[in-house]
Amino acid sequence: MSLSEYQIRAAKPKERSYKLTDGQGLTLLVAPSGARLWRLRYRFSGREAMIALGSYPATSLREARERRDGARKQIEAGLNPSSLRAEARDRREVTFEVLAREWLERQTFTAKTRVKAEWMLNDLVMPRLGSRPINELSAPEILAVLRRIEARGRHETCHRVKWRIGQVIRYAVATGRAERDPTGDLRGALTSPKTVHRSAITTPRRFGELLLAIEDYAGQGATWAALKLAPLERRQLELPVNDN
Repeated sequence: MSLSEYQIRAAKPKERSYKLTDGQGLTLLVAPSGARLWRLRYRFSGREAMIALGSYPATSLREARERRDGARKQIEAGLNPSSLRAEARDRREVTFEVLAREWLERQTFTAKTRVKAEWMLNDLVMPRLGSRPINELSAPEILAVLRRIEARGRHETCHRVKWRIGQVIRYAVATGRAERDPTGDLRGALTSPKTVHRSAITTPRRFGELLLAIEDYAGQGATWAALKLAPLERRQLELPVNDN
């Protein structure tokens, strides 16, 4: 027989826990403390399992039945509700810091670039985003961190930190720990750094120093690629033309 709201409200605690059955595996566990807890028992792959569906009255009889029906649909589709919950819980527990450390370990940076990347993430990002679940990070949260850097006039650093955060989140997306990268929503939200014009490099030694600096550049990926191509393009333009 199905339960009624009257039966649930009238259920009194006893010395031992007892159950009230609603049907299709849904029961209400009445604890000695007076707590009334919804439970769903089901079988999956020949084994019995149980999941919690909330507590009464925070979860009403109607809501408990809706959750039961939802779990039943998952079972019919060949999915184990308990396993799905565990996977969702694991995704929530994977924080930005965990993914950032994992991402850093997989990078083949030069020593100088690694020091810069670790400094950006450890000192500028982790204190505010490190404990946040990677899949719950939002564009406003990330922007708040970047605004603090921007307020100190460090506009170039601000853009580099945004790029590093995006790299970590995109790694999380690629490995199934996040749905999307919200840093793309920040396009146009940050102040662009002022362009500083510098004199041309005319000596081989200074040119070599420039190539090393380009190799260690930690800014946007497209800029890094363009910087590496620029010397090749310049050299190509200066090659003598052979009319023969």
